Amino acid sequence: MAPKSLIFPVILLLVLLSSPAIYAGHDYRDALRKSIMFFEGQRSGQLPPDQRVRWRRDSALHDGSTAGVDLTGGYYDAGDNIKFGFPMAFTTTMLSWSIIDFGKTMGPELKNAVKAVRWGTDYLLKATAIPGVVFVQVGDAYSDHNCWERPEDMDTLRTVYKIDRAHPGSDVAGETAAALAAASIVFRKRDPAYSRRLLDRATRVFAFANRYRGAYSNSLYHAVCPFYCDFNGYQDELLWGAAWLHKASRKRAYREFIVKNEVVLKAGDTINEFGWDNKHAGINVLISKEVLMGRAEYFESFKQNADGFICSILPGISHPQVQYSRGGLLVKTGGSNMQHVTSLSFLLLAYSNYLSHAKKVVPCGELTASPSLLRQIAKRQVDYILGDNPMGLSYMVGYGQKFPRRIHHRGSSVPSVSSHPSHIGCKEGSRYFLSPNPNPNLLVGAVVGGPNVTDAFPDSRPYFQESEPTTYINAPLVGLLGYFSTHSSWR
Repeated sequence: MAPKSLIFPVILLLVLLSSPAIYAGHDYRDALRKSIMFFEGQRSGQLPPDQRVRWRRDSALHDGSTAGVDLTGGYYDAGDNIKFGFPMAFTTTMLSWSIIDFGKTMGPELKNAVKAVRWGTDYLLKATAIPGVVFVQVGDAYSDHNCWERPEDMDTLRTVYKIDRAHPGSDVAGETAAALAAASIVFRKRDPAYSRRLLDRATRVFAFANRYRGAYSNSLYHAVCPFYCDFNGYQDELLWGAAWLHKASRKRAYREFIVKNEVVLKAGDTINEFGWDNKHAGINVLISKEVLMGRAEYFESFKQNADGFICSILPGISHPQVQYSRGGLLVKTGGSNMQHVTSLSFLLLAYSNYLSHAKKVVPCGELTASPSLLRQIAKRQVDYILGDNPMGLSYMVGYGQKFPRRIHHRGSSVPSVSSHPSHIGCKEGSRYFLSPNPNPNLLVGAVVGGPNVTDAFPDSRPYFQESEPTTYINAPLVGLLGYFSTHSSWR
């Protein structure tokens, strides 16, 4: 007979993990294709001939001109028309990690995933072209958020914001270094010269981030807060950048930096957080791979942290900061819950693979977390997103028969240039924002912020925390879908 302390966790796990059996299977390959196509809908700049999201057109072609630099390209982070460097860099890092760990299972979609990374890195190279400077934002958020207009019509301020030696931003610079280093691995065999360029730039940007320490939200408070204010401090991004540079370069200096700064930079803090602001769980999982491969005993403490992270999010025994809805969705406080669902599920799946290769499990008190269990939990979250939920609603636009039709997204909700060639001004778009009608343009593959702990979802533009898609929701999902598109029938 199981100990009483185990009964509730086991029952809850059984409920969460067995419930998908009542639903039909999913076409993960189709979902993967659409999740990558979403990034084409978020592109800024001059669109390439092979652009698949045809209702979009060129936009923001003069970005950077007020500062005498070329900052065209990159991604709009969500449903607005600002280019925020912090979440864009994290998006690029996670797209790269998705390819590094799960690219072999992406089939014909791998080439599109690689293109999505390059669209991000081409911009980050522009943003870091001047030594000792990182351009971290294009567009005034207050001006932009005062309008509802498609990116092709933008007449809002395209102010350029930067960090430098006198105005440091180790957080956004550290994440940018991580993105460039991770992408250098993606391109190592595909384009060696480009890969070397990315790694060289990552090295330079990390050195700048480390030498001139500080949070960019202190240097640029009125521009970046409360939108992408760094609430968590810059310490985790320095470790995160060093971890990716170590993985990409294998240089001893980065290994020594990680070991020396583990305690100082608080590697063990807030272990059940991972996203554009907080990298702690990701650092520990990424570094633990080397420990589990038997190559890095000096990183053992990071594996202990990673094990602690795993136990902190298991259904039934999770940390108080982590809840599960009655329908089985992982829920954390704060807006846009799906960002937590996809990023934490990605870490579960990545760690399960590392554990499998090492033939290890994670002890969580009286419960043992096997690699199979971690994969099941991650798959349950993916299936919830794709429609296995109390609403019977896919939270990915264009996937399944029933999905959000009124997403909080300017380009999707305002008539396209092809259907309405004349300019639609700042306040003219308000009627589309307030309209009860479905969006005229499908942003295929967009995953919205999603439901709350009650599994309820208002398909309404004004409820932006629930109805707005973001690039950093989709980026980890690309890896998850890549894996399950090939391994959907395992037990």
